[in-house]
Amino acid sequence: MAAPSKKVTINGREVSIPTGLFINNEFVKARGGKTFEVEDPATAKVLLSIEEGQPEDVDIAVKAARKAFESGWAESDPAWRGSLLLRLADLLEKDQEDVIAIEVADSGKTLKQAQTIDLPGAIGTIRYYASWADKVYGRTASTAPGTFSYTLREPIGVCGQIIPWNFPLLMFIWKIAPALATGNTIVIKSAETTPLSALKMCELIKEAGFPPGTVNLVSGYGKTVGAAMANHMDIDKLAFTGSTATGRTILKAAASSNLKKVTLELGGKSPNIVFPDADLSQAVDWSVFGIDMHAGQVCHAGSRIYVHEDIYDSFLKAFTDKMAAIKVGANFSGDTDQGPQQNKLQYDRILSLIEAGKKEGATLHFGGQPLPDRDGYFIEPTIFTDATSDMKIVKEEIFGPVVVIIKFRSEEEVLALANDTRYGLAAGVHTKDYQRAIRMTKKLKAGTTWVNMFNYIHWSMPFGGYKESGIGRELGGEVLDNYTQVKTVFFNMDVPAPNSA
Repeated sequence: MAAPSKKVTINGREVSIPTGLFINNEFVKARGGKTFEVEDPATAKVLLSIEEGQPEDVDIAVKAARKAFESGWAESDPAWRGSLLLRLADLLEKDQEDVIAIEVADSGKTLKQAQTIDLPGAIGTIRYYASWADKVYGRTASTAPGTFSYTLREPIGVCGQIIPWNFPLLMFIWKIAPALATGNTIVIKSAETTPLSALKMCELIKEAGFPPGTVNLVSGYGKTVGAAMANHMDIDKLAFTGSTATGRTILKAAASSNLKKVTLELGGKSPNIVFPDADLSQAVDWSVFGIDMHAGQVCHAGSRIYVHEDIYDSFLKAFTDKMAAIKVGANFSGDTDQGPQQNKLQYDRILSLIEAGKKEGATLHFGGQPLPDRDGYFIEPTIFTDATSDMKIVKEEIFGPVVVIIKFRSEEEVLALANDTRYGLAAGVHTKDYQRAIRMTKKLKAGTTWVNMFNYIHWSMPFGGYKESGIGRELGGEVLDNYTQVKTVFFNMDVPAPNSA
């Protein structure tokens, strides 16, 4: 049964949003008859209710994806697949005002960020992978005597994809674009607290002309929809972005089901190191952006800042002044720098970790309070000093606007401190000494390292983590390896059969 779209007024703009599951190019009602509410984190009020998928809906979506894969999509002209992606990018650009309104209201991020980072990043990523579609191929080899040998790079099949709540639009695009470019079909689950951007994108996917079953979206909860995908016997590959704890659960499910291929982009506790020769103003600006982007709800946020003792006091003062100047408030206001935390659960967790920092003996240098006179989930930018490596606020991913600033004396000391974490997603170094920068970036155990900047990502460069921050890479040409499998072909040119007469 078809599920209707609903019109919602967002910041004075009337926007139409699909409410159904997207299966076989149609928005349909969930088989279980359940819906769930989607909240605006800036007001704590319900935006609308949408269909809640169940495991049986996942089965239906997988069957649709399998049929689309086997009935021609996998072997379709790569240039045609690229043209569909380009059309999708054009439609997203045309409908950007609606998409931005949905993204800001649903995720709680600022209008400024959605306009300058998320939307351009989504459009750029789609166009980048559209250009890759007809450039994924194997190689020939002359190393096996008496044969003509070559490899094929083929799509894996039906890909399950599970995305997080912090970047709903970007993560949807990061997942689907390389998978579609390489000829796979998709069953994707959006985060239960931020499902609306994905629904709008599915509307555009249908309008762009993608065949039925190519992309299927099952909105719902991790314990039902996510678990069903991780355990499904006919999903060939699963890509997940989210917490390390959930990543472990997915790996176990993949191992105990059909041993599906798994890539994981998980948590982080990224160090940001400021040496005494750094441009202080530049280092402060990037370090503030490193922790305050999307209210700290970024997996690679620079939540541990290590500052050399020679400039510690001057850095702390300038950094504090900059954090104090951050405008926290209504995320649709063009001059707002920080919106709300995305959901109540995360809001409560951040506040509990702030309390843990105080109880464990760190100094609450600045902020640390809920924003008064607000109905939504707003927390002040927060700075801790006098923290030690055994404290929760130094060890655990907070995923909020909370940073610790720690003094160091030498390269050796700060390298040991920076690498003393189970995570390895990102790291930053601020220095004018290029030899030091090269030494440090080489020794930091992190998948992305920045020099004299922080939190900068581009679709053309791979992104992913060391250690417990994940398996595999997103973005760049490297992600295409995650969505293809290599087949070797031998043609016998002059090799006699063993034991032949």
